[in-house]
Amino acid sequence: MRDIKELDLVLFGGTGDLVMRKLLPALYHLQKDGLLPGGARIVAVARETLDTPAYLETATRNCEQYLGQDFDAAEWARFCERVDYLAIDALEPASYASLAQRLGEASARERVYYLSTSPSLFSATCRNLAGAGLIHARSRVVLEKPLGHDLASSRQINDEVGRYFGEDQIYRIDHYLGKEPVQNLLALRFGNALFEPLWRREWVRDVQITVAEQLGVESRGDFYDKAGAMRDMVQNHLLQLLCIVAMEPPASIAADAVRDEKLKILRALRPITGPAVSTRTVRGQYRAGASGGQPVPGYLQEAGIPPDSHTETFVAIKAELDTWRWAGVPFYLRTGKRMQEKVAEIVINFRAVPHSIFGAPADTAHTNRMVIQMQPDETVQLHLFAKQPGDVIQLRPVHLNLDFAETFRTRRLEAYERLLMDVMRGNLTLFVRRDEQEAAWSWVEPIMDAWQDGGEAPKPYTAGTWGPAAASALLGRDGFNWHEEL
Repeated sequence: MRDIKELDLVLFGGTGDLVMRKLLPALYHLQKDGLLPGGARIVAVARETLDTPAYLETATRNCEQYLGQDFDAAEWARFCERVDYLAIDALEPASYASLAQRLGEASARERVYYLSTSPSLFSATCRNLAGAGLIHARSRVVLEKPLGHDLASSRQINDEVGRYFGEDQIYRIDHYLGKEPVQNLLALRFGNALFEPLWRREWVRDVQITVAEQLGVESRGDFYDKAGAMRDMVQNHLLQLLCIVAMEPPASIAADAVRDEKLKILRALRPITGPAVSTRTVRGQYRAGASGGQPVPGYLQEAGIPPDSHTETFVAIKAELDTWRWAGVPFYLRTGKRMQEKVAEIVINFRAVPHSIFGAPADTAHTNRMVIQMQPDETVQLHLFAKQPGDVIQLRPVHLNLDFAETFRTRRLEAYERLLMDVMRGNLTLFVRRDEQEAAWSWVEPIMDAWQDGGEAPKPYTAGTWGPAAASALLGRDGFNWHEEL
């Protein structure tokens, strides 16, 4: 990594939701904390015919809403001095002349092109950037998911982007890897001797990874119906979290050392094909129900959704790894929309003691477990048994809690803030390498093919619940329960 003083950050899709809701607020926070390079320039690019003042008016209105109490009018005014807007048609080569003129010939400046657009525009954007002479050795490109809809389309996009950028210039972003608890999981595992002897099949009973959302598809119906929960969440976010939990200790924190170990895990995932798809996977689709005390429509009643859609809004999978460390340990993955709560967590359930000298605990459903929560709060909890006060020895569950907000009492970098800093500094550790991405697609694609070939509709579940009953049965067959059911 190197310190950056002169930087051009070009945001394609500059009027879109991601830029307004995440990227501009993240860059504002970095400036406020003194982390944004003093010479950094931000150029927002989109098709809308706007000038810079009109764009900043829209950005101010949106970011003031998203930033809430963190919005400081004076600091925002200083931030806006960095921002320009250009109307560019990504598919039209002649449009890029204005960008070239705006950026100038300063080849010594770092250049980051953030493609917050449809992946169908990635190839043309990179080709036109190259045609305008805007790519040099100090240029980098950030690619937002989804990168394709299957393995073949993913390879095509990577091939096309790879014509203009080297692999060490391509930053495939997965914002879950930028979350503080995920990075703390790396620190807990590889910075302490305490957990390593226990982090294996002899002591871990099962692992549960859940990313649940209370929201429905909202205004993203047209996009979501072409993607579904498997492409939108499992292929990237959940499998990356699984890799962080299961990977072997890397030789160092260097980017390729970490990504080499993640790749080994993805390649060790036992394929789910044929009859195993029906017994080891569950897909669901929400029906009308209630969320936050208010009635909400079902998926088929959302705007932009065909009335006969079989797109899944919920997925649960029992995954297994064919490695010495993890053989026989089930990894349960679950994600869904319109769930009962908004939560993202990793639960490591340890095995029970082989013989209890105290008799059965008061709550026999619990075991020792570690809960790494990413949302709504960022915490790590270690659940143990202790003696309940009284004149007899009776065990009850208790937990040790690491609350990052309470412990460190400093504002933590949000995921996009951390990842943008890494892009600017040239640190690839928390970004997905091409072979990782292709290994993930290779594993999920047979499951999606089997769902399509089977023709069975997703199992219905009521909005505001934890998904189809079949998801609980998936664990119940092994004698386990989801974390919230304990």
